[in-house]
Amino acid sequence: MRAWLQQVRAWLREVTGDDAYERYLQHHHAQHPEQAPLDRQEFYLAEQQRKWSGVKRCC
Repeated sequence: MRAWLQQVRAWLREVTGDDAYERYLQHHHAQHPEQAPLDRQEFYLAEQQRKWSGVKRCC
């Protein structure tokens, strides 16, 4: 039962994007090992900027 709950939790984090920082770290270490990754706060701010910089209207 515990393993099943962990799988459900992992799936839920994936579909909601809650695991985005962990996925970013995996990608960064694999593709850019020579560069230091962003910390969690820098990543969050960069993602907010990326998401909202293209919004030109409210609705």
